[in-house]
Amino acid sequence: MSLCVADVLALPGLESLTLRAGQARLHNQISWPYVAENESIAEWVLGGELVFVTGINHPRDEASLLRLVQEAHDSLCAGLVILTGGDYIHAIPESVSAAAERLGLPLLEQPYALKLVLVTHSIGTALVQAQMLGRSRQHVLEQLLEGDYHSLDLLHQRADAVQLSLSAPQQIALFKLEGSEALFAAQSASEAEQKLQAHRQRVQVSLQQALSELGASLPLVPQGEHWIALLPCADSQAAARNRQWLADFLATLKADLAPLRLFLGLSTGEHRPERYAAGLREARQALQAAQSFPERLGLCSFNELGVLRLLGAIGDRHLLDRFVAEVLGAALGDDLRHEPVLLPTLEAWTHENGNLALAAQRLGVHRNTLSYRLQRFETLTGRSLDAPHVRLDIAVALMIRRLFSTQLPRSTS
Repeated sequence: MSLCVADVLALPGLESLTLRAGQARLHNQISWPYVAENESIAEWVLGGELVFVTGINHPRDEASLLRLVQEAHDSLCAGLVILTGGDYIHAIPESVSAAAERLGLPLLEQPYALKLVLVTHSIGTALVQAQMLGRSRQHVLEQLLEGDYHSLDLLHQRADAVQLSLSAPQQIALFKLEGSEALFAAQSASEAEQKLQAHRQRVQVSLQQALSELGASLPLVPQGEHWIALLPCADSQAAARNRQWLADFLATLKADLAPLRLFLGLSTGEHRPERYAAGLREARQALQAAQSFPERLGLCSFNELGVLRLLGAIGDRHLLDRFVAEVLGAALGDDLRHEPVLLPTLEAWTHENGNLALAAQRLGVHRNTLSYRLQRFETLTGRSLDAPHVRLDIAVALMIRRLFSTQLPRSTS
């Protein structure tokens, strides 16, 4: 559990705080109160802060306040509190309230008569209490998600004790942030680590805000570079709406996270607590497919896996490796000895359903070049690409290779 802006407005002793804009985002969760002592806040916040503006150290005219509103929004701050009524900021300009409302940023007004130290102390105390309760809630959810419990009834009792509602069916979403090696290859270790942590924080704050907008009542469960979210999902229509909403969410984050990328695997819907673990297994399989097939825009639902579900259920990996070696081994061996073109050609040809013109366009080569490569594959393997079963074998072998990162031995043919 985390403290949100609405909770701050309800804290005893803080009744004189007044909401001026951004009511739609009162669910924004607060990581910590931050007093803006610099002209700009962009370099000093990580996301989730409730920013207090006093005007004491830096004059805050209308233009300055408008910049702070924009920076707070762009930095994913939970909200902005402007102190008024003293010698520094007499009132909040209408343009500032309008900008906060347009951006969906909660804007609060605090009278100078209310001591800032009392406000930040109340918020800090409430945050600590919320975090303690949140850890208990997360532990209950983790046990359900991993199936690590002896008594479901006991977990239900614990959930009731920490005010965790498990009555509504859920869809399990598993997110993973990938690509950190690109950061460390381009920057010093310290710079890359700092940027990686900033990206992780941005993902977590963005996810928390997104879940609130989706109406999720259960907290986000962070696990290293993974985040598990439980989405309200009563039927297939709700599952479809969740998927579309999350696809849009991934698209909005893509540019901000580059060169990192956020991937998502979704379970089927309507999971009750006793099925959370099964839902997480589904989400993990879907996530693996989303990572292996980037043309899915980084997202895959379990019910979209099709034949991949059957492949994933095969326990003996040697069977899969042997099948891939039989179908693609000669082509991979040729790629290892010469320029690696046959496997990419088969990928493009399969993706375009055997359409030579589209496959050539996809690879950026002449159609005759593509035809020559496919003929070479037929010569190496003794298989005709006109045969439906050969096409099916190739498609399945390529799926296995991409899904399981199959490493084949060097071919001698």
